[in-house]
Amino acid sequence: MAKTQPKYPPGIPYIIGNEFAERFSYYGMKTILVVFMTQYLMSNSGTLDPMSEADAKYWYHMFSMANYFFPIIGAIISDIFWGKYKTIINLSIVYCLGHLFLGLFETRFGLAMGLTLIAIGSGGIKPCVSAHVGDQFSEKNKSLLTKMFSNFYLAINIGAATSSLLTPVLLEIYGPHIAFGLPGVLMLIATIIFWMGRNKFVAMPPVGIEQYKRDLLSPQGKKALKNLSLIYLFVSIFWSLFDQTGSSWVLQAQHMDRWVNLGFVQFELLSSQIQAFNPVLIIILIPTFAYVVYPFANRFFDFTALRRMSVGFFVAAASFALCAVAQSLIDGGGTPSILWQFFAYFLITIAEILISITALEFAYTQAPHNMKSFIMGFYLLSISLGNFVTAMVNHFIQNPDGSSKLAGAAYFWFFVVLVSITGFIFMFISRHYKEEIYLQSREKLG
Repeated sequence: MAKTQPKYPPGIPYIIGNEFAERFSYYGMKTILVVFMTQYLMSNSGTLDPMSEADAKYWYHMFSMANYFFPIIGAIISDIFWGKYKTIINLSIVYCLGHLFLGLFETRFGLAMGLTLIAIGSGGIKPCVSAHVGDQFSEKNKSLLTKMFSNFYLAINIGAATSSLLTPVLLEIYGPHIAFGLPGVLMLIATIIFWMGRNKFVAMPPVGIEQYKRDLLSPQGKKALKNLSLIYLFVSIFWSLFDQTGSSWVLQAQHMDRWVNLGFVQFELLSSQIQAFNPVLIIILIPTFAYVVYPFANRFFDFTALRRMSVGFFVAAASFALCAVAQSLIDGGGTPSILWQFFAYFLITIAEILISITALEFAYTQAPHNMKSFIMGFYLLSISLGNFVTAMVNHFIQNPDGSSKLAGAAYFWFFVVLVSITGFIFMFISRHYKEEIYLQSREKLG
């Protein structure tokens, strides 16, 4: 009798469709954020009132910090009160309102209100969506889980690539109202798609406050929090580098030769469009790593999640080293090719695959059954912490006269040293980590 092949759960297409549209909205907004703040921001009286580059980087990373702080709040609401599905639907409405403020108002008030609501909405649903993906799987089809998380990440980056190329053009031609308005429409579509799958999902109910406290204070809960907090403290440093692709890398690109010659056509990229390199490369490299690199590496040694993350730190260091060299050329009066950033993106994208996708799956499998959303939120706190590190670095390196203590290439070299030291310490710490796997059991669902 032939062995039955495992099948993907019926709710997966709705999750993937929702994720594509939601990520289009988020990255479309975020791609143009620094350019908007430094070139298009208006005062309440209707006159142009742009931010300085230092202020824009500070705002950008404080928003990113808030966006990845709220997942822990959303996780608690999900696990105790609403469950994942209801939390996603309710906070998606808040998310849509944030896009509405950005689309209607070009002032600091509109910026502050829009980013606050987006941080609450987007941040609140983040741990629930990724944990909701894992909840759809059982022992019968758990072999598909790794590929599913890769496909999930693929949907994220198809949406991000599309919006990263499109919204800068909309900003350039039509201005902030249209450029921020389209991502808002896509967020509304994302909410509708997710609602359409409501009868297809396996929906884990909330456990309530008493059970939640017991789970959190159980030996498994304490162990998971203790072990993962240490791992994600190190992972936060990777995010302090990676999220600068939307701030310091965009500002650097403004001083580079952005003309691209493909032989049959030439064109100039906008400085904020350079961010599309990352999701385009992700689309190419995710299947390469999932189906070629990892299986090949595992033929020779066990390329575990922690080993993948260890390698990722040093690859991230190499990417920032390329930016540092390019910045040295700019500091010397040159105009280096955007190819410097392309190769830097290639390296940091590999680091993202090794660290981010791995950590996403790792957070789910290491979480006890009733703590899935909380642990996902706990993982996302590492991104919040990383952006806080970057925001604080940019705050404290500013001198009273407007100059910087880490001017030019020294800024990038600082982060090269920081992540390299982190990588070496992580290699030592990870050797003593003992992994445990928790997957939802259908018997628990009755």
